[in-house]
Amino acid sequence: MNTTHTPFLFDARGISKRFRHAAIFGALESLGDGESMRFVNDHDPQPLLAQLRERYREQVQIHYVQRDPEAVVIDFVVRPFKAEQAAGGACGGGGGGCGCSGG
Repeated sequence: MNTTHTPFLFDARGISKRFRHAAIFGALESLGDGESMRFVNDHDPQPLLAQLRERYREQVQIHYVQRDPEAVVIDFVVRPFKAEQAAGGACGGGGGGCGCSGG
């Protein structure tokens, strides 16, 4: 991963389960091109990752840093938005980052 800054920390363990996915989407959508978020969780969030891949396609890269049964750390990196991504259904817009205007 080639980022020039420290990833923003998002520790999902302290967020109520009913709010986690919405909070994660909001945090990702506040990142700009090239920024990253380090996600910490107490389990491997496969359903969340499937949602992220569907929603953001190639605009958000997913890199496991640690993948243990009870401790998972993932870096999410926002790639620059390209117009052809929008045609394919990916998010992008609002500030040049990963802003999703399409829900």
